[in-house]
Amino acid sequence: MDEVWIADYDPRWPAMYAAEAARLRAALPPGLVLAMEHFGSTAIPGMAAKPVIDILVAVPTIEDARRLAVGPMEALGYAFWADNPRRDRLFFVKGLPPAAPHRTHHVHMTETSGEMWQRLLFRDYLRAHPDEAANYAALKRQLAVRHGADREAYTAEKTAFVDAILERASQRTK
Repeated sequence: MDEVWIADYDPRWPAMYAAEAARLRAALPPGLVLAMEHFGSTAIPGMAAKPVIDILVAVPTIEDARRLAVGPMEALGYAFWADNPRRDRLFFVKGLPPAAPHRTHHVHMTETSGEMWQRLLFRDYLRAHPDEAANYAALKRQLAVRHGADREAYTAEKTAFVDAILERASQRTK
């Protein structure tokens, strides 16, 4: 089962991101990676989170990434979600059950104009607003209890909070 569980913040998460980012940069073809960011809850100091390192990779085009990244990512132990209905991104998972006990990394590849890249606003806003980060952590803990066996429901119920923060964050950048 691919259950949802929330762990207390682990100060090793930034180093785990840095180590995996170095592996990704070494494995992916030159010129494919335009930028790379640690995002999601493990990128917010002090934030309780699913212990999965989310990595956002900017690529020149999704077509380039689909052609050039899948093989090297699979060689690093990532599973590629080829049937992802969201065509503006590629999604890779490392540590996917049942082959592994739990997910360890997610890699999202997108163009910098893509919706995924805009999620950096969410990370940056919560880094700058610890009170909102605490509210988000509490919500995630409640939802993990309620939807521990249903990752999609867990994610769906966070949407209103995430959207509200993104709205506030985007107003601050205008």
